[in-house]
Amino acid sequence: MAKEVSIHTEFITLGQMLKQTDVIQSGGMAKWFLQEHIVMVNGEEEMRRGRKLYVGDQISIDGFGDFTVTS
Repeated sequence: MAKEVSIHTEFITLGQMLKQTDVIQSGGMAKWFLQEHIVMVNGEEEMRRGRKLYVGDQISIDGFGDFTVTS
């Protein structure tokens, strides 16, 4: 079952989501993390830390699990 990432704005960036879920410790690690790990957003590989995630988006990270953006 996917872990929920709750947002109270229109969107959250992928880098912010990684930090909010404790996948990374700081925002500066996002670029490195995305180069070293496979991150799938809605079934497509994503490498942009600024990718906007909206309610309903599905994120899958090898070794870290699955996440769903909720409001």
